[in-house]
Amino acid sequence: MRGRSFNSNYFKAKKSIISIFLIASLFLLIISGALSGYAKQEKAPSKLIVTDLLGRKVEIENKKNKRIVAIGPGALRLVLYVNGTKNIVGVENAEKAWEEGSRTYIMAYPELKKLPVVGQGGADSSPDPEKLIAVKPDVIFAASFLDRAKADALQAKTKIPVVVLDYGTKLLFDENVYKSLRLIGKIVGKQQRAEDLISFMQRCKAFLNERTRNIPVSKKPRVYVGAISFKGGHGFESTMGKYFPFLAINAINVADQANKEGWFMVEKEKILEWNPDIIFIDEANLELVKQDYKKNPEFYKSLSAFKYGKVYGQLPYNFYWTNIDTVLANTFWIAKVVYPDRFRDVDPIKRADEIYKFFLGKPLYSKMAKKFGGFVRIKLD
Repeated sequence: MRGRSFNSNYFKAKKSIISIFLIASLFLLIISGALSGYAKQEKAPSKLIVTDLLGRKVEIENKKNKRIVAIGPGALRLVLYVNGTKNIVGVENAEKAWEEGSRTYIMAYPELKKLPVVGQGGADSSPDPEKLIAVKPDVIFAASFLDRAKADALQAKTKIPVVVLDYGTKLLFDENVYKSLRLIGKIVGKQQRAEDLISFMQRCKAFLNERTRNIPVSKKPRVYVGAISFKGGHGFESTMGKYFPFLAINAINVADQANKEGWFMVEKEKILEWNPDIIFIDEANLELVKQDYKKNPEFYKSLSAFKYGKVYGQLPYNFYWTNIDTVLANTFWIAKVVYPDRFRDVDPIKRADEIYKFFLGKPLYSKMAKKFGGFVRIKLD
């Protein structure tokens, strides 16, 4: 009886141990499977698929520290706003050959000129597939000088993803700029930096609008901007309809009477007819205006703004597309001139350096002012 009892207890104990072992094994298997599934779920996909500003679906290797090039008017500038110089592996020859001019991003990062050449560059140039391939980028950011067919063709020739960006038409606070910054941020892993840039611009927009939106028309001076650069330098008759710094502060732009949007040339007689109260001159072309003044002093002296010393300089902003940082800095200066009482507490020079530091990491106003004149009243004689 004792043997039977012993065997029975022995087998029962053994059976219990086996059951516990099986249950524990099953539990570990379930946990292992769950963890494996979780890890699989959390693992980043090997490819990143984005939609560029032409609506093209572009597939990019999803890895850190992507090698980057940016080609065409303004593409490099937008990338630098988001990512600084990190991982830029080549630049267009135009960026090296041109004088620094008003390209604040080259002022901030002159070391870019030491990088390999990836093509000629310039408004009417074509990409150079061989030179692009030579620097082995993971992504090519391109400005909207490329249409869909050209972007697809470049991608096919280089076997490198081509992502097209766009500035829109407003110079400032444009939805296409916001989309482009977000797209760059997603690709280079700087989404928060892109959002910070957009938030900064939107706060500036709200600030400017809040201080000017309720000013009665009767209290607003009539303003004009002349000597705007567009594919080269132009004189006093070169202006802008729907000029965004004026729109941002709800100013009355006399050129809007021409019912044109963007850059255009206007006859001197029309400017006399408009007779603006305040005039701004883009300092990139101030010498052209001075030369014309010597030839036609009576024209300028017939304008109220010149009679009463209401002529001011603004920093040049248009060089290889729009330097958004400078447009924004100009807008605060213009606001101070047009509505001095509303912007009594704003120092345009300090605000300019705040803007430059936020966009490009360095205060650049003094360098720009030394080259072009800065935020000053202008006398032509």
